[in-house]
Amino acid sequence: MTTYPHKALLLALATATVVAATATAAPAVARPAPAPAGPRLAWHPCTHPGAPAAQECAELPVPLDYDDPDGRQLTVAVSRIRSDRPEARRGTLVVIPGGPGGSGVQRLTQKADALRRELAGAYDLVALDPRGVGASTTASCGLAPEDRYLTSLRSWPGPNGEITENIARSERIAEACARNGGPELRSFTTANQVRDMDRFREALGERKLSAWGTSYGTYVGAVYAQKYPRHTDRWVLDSSGDPDPKRVARGWLANMSQGAADRLPDLAAWAAHPDRDRDGLRLAAQPHEVEPLLVSLAARLDREPRASTTPGVPLTGNGLRQALQNALYADAAFAPFARLVQSAQDPAGTPVLPRELAAPVPDTDAALMVSVICNDVRWPNTPMAEYRKAVTADRARHPLMAGMPVNVTPCAFWKTPTQKPTRITDDGPSDILMLQSRRDPATPLFGALKMREVLGDRARLVTVEQGGHGLYLGNGNACGDRTVTEFLTSGRRPTRDVDCAN
Repeated sequence: MTTYPHKALLLALATATVVAATATAAPAVARPAPAPAGPRLAWHPCTHPGAPAAQECAELPVPLDYDDPDGRQLTVAVSRIRSDRPEARRGTLVVIPGGPGGSGVQRLTQKADALRRELAGAYDLVALDPRGVGASTTASCGLAPEDRYLTSLRSWPGPNGEITENIARSERIAEACARNGGPELRSFTTANQVRDMDRFREALGERKLSAWGTSYGTYVGAVYAQKYPRHTDRWVLDSSGDPDPKRVARGWLANMSQGAADRLPDLAAWAAHPDRDRDGLRLAAQPHEVEPLLVSLAARLDREPRASTTPGVPLTGNGLRQALQNALYADAAFAPFARLVQSAQDPAGTPVLPRELAAPVPDTDAALMVSVICNDVRWPNTPMAEYRKAVTADRARHPLMAGMPVNVTPCAFWKTPTQKPTRITDDGPSDILMLQSRRDPATPLFGALKMREVLGDRARLVTVEQGGHGLYLGNGNACGDRTVTEFLTSGRRPTRDVDCAN
């Protein structure tokens, strides 16, 4: 799940509400970084591309199985950027990536400058690569390349909604992961990511952590706050999904159909605006014409895929649908998607595929993407005929998602999980701030409202009138950014849920 960018009369109203806020923690006091109390970390300069000079990396040993803490150990890659203003430092903020599959180390690299500017030295900034990701211990399912394209890992039905190939692929992937993944792959769970994060806290010598979790990272953050409430300081959940323990991951996928429908009008208004004529990117004369155009084009590409600039990888209808879903995450992605549509419509054009569609996902990444959502919760033993009915109904309601969000996945054939998912409740300190787009294509508002409901008085919700996914410092607006920064730096939080207008 990801991130990107806006003001009116309500902005002043929201700001006034924020100022009349409650402190959730003691005022910031200067203090030196504590001495580590847990596993010792050997910090060294990071060497990955783009890492700022101040970013350090280390390797944290964690148990393969926390029921056997002295048994076999795995490696979790961790990173930090120390406060450049020690006199202002008040604690440590962990950046929790989305996914499953996001790299915390890379996200810290991407957001370091913005966080340091906003937080003015109040925190050491830290992150980890969840087990299975990046430089942490990984596992492989040994999947064939054709099963590792994003349009394969996401269960897009065939033309006219046929799912026979999806069923065969899902069973094939589940069997390969059971055969090749080993105990490492079975350990890739949200529960273990949370345990690893607390072990990292111990290694840093911190009594408490503050956090900024985005997308799937909000679920990780909510589970941590539920299991370790005494170790949470100031907690930001940015773009949350429904935490229902019976529908973890499965519900997130299913909700994407309505999320895309909520968000599509933003793209349609942009794509039909006369300003697009300047760049040759106008797709229709009126916004209401954009969705039928995309539905028709995808159906045509189902029948007749177009050769692309990537040899052997044509642009298919499902490729267009997946490119659309990715583009809905951020306004900044609208223009590249419009170019793809224009080239697909041009008989003389050769579409340039988005990078994420042009090549198979690396096998270790595919294994992680599949295993976490299948390991986390028992998926129901649903007859394949029920999946067919669900896909048919969802295609009729949301033709651009074509039934993918409710289609069969490898989890339908997965080994039964050994742990029950955490139930998020209102039991714990009132130190959580939620930030949410009103038109989020991946974690729609109605799902986030369920997170808000179960957290009760532990949380406040800031709803932003900006479409997109992942808001703070990239895809939201000044009011939302200001509210989060105020909370993290001063502890002041809105006294009630508020809206931030564009």
